Amino acid sequence: MESNHKGQQLGYIRVSSALQNTDRQLADLTLDRIFTDKLSGKDTNRPQLQELLTYCRQGDTVHVHSLDRLGRNLDDLRQLVQQFKAKGVAVVFHKENLTFAAGEDSNPMNELLFNIMGAFAAFERSLIRERQLEGIRIAQANGAYKGRPAAMTPERVAEIKARVEAGESKAGIAKALNISRDTLYRYLKEL
Repeated sequence: MESNHKGQQLGYIRVSSALQNTDRQLADLTLDRIFTDKLSGKDTNRPQLQELLTYCRQGDTVHVHSLDRLGRNLDDLRQLVQQFKAKGVAVVFHKENLTFAAGEDSNPMNELLFNIMGAFAAFERSLIRERQLEGIRIAQANGAYKGRPAAMTPERVAEIKARVEAGESKAGIAKALNISRDTLYRYLKEL
């Protein structure tokens, strides 16, 4: 039985945090559906990316603003593009002007550009991280960086202690305060 599926134009957008704006990515395209993740691209364990991989079907085209929006390292990028192609789905990276067509043998020039640009994206990410750590070390040496502020105030730690002494379960307290049990145990240990 032949499928009547008319290929959809799907978009994948990723920003590193909920505070970042997604408007500039794929804004000039008419898409049937957009999948947006607002979290780090350090791995492929992203809810909307996984939903896109499940949702897409043969004949669809996935549009991505740039390589680094889909993956932070070359291995993840290659694996994702192969997964899409294996499903009969084309992938278009607009910034780099690269298209990987479903069912098509790899174009040697596209493969070369993909590998070079993917490697540069991973390299650039590592340089950014290195500069960030260097800046933190300099700020610490100058006394300007104290690290992330403690999530718990002394009052909240006292509340935890009182609730534990009252017989409330530690797992329940952690859940109510939206902290991990490890964090709860660390605060109790500090008492």
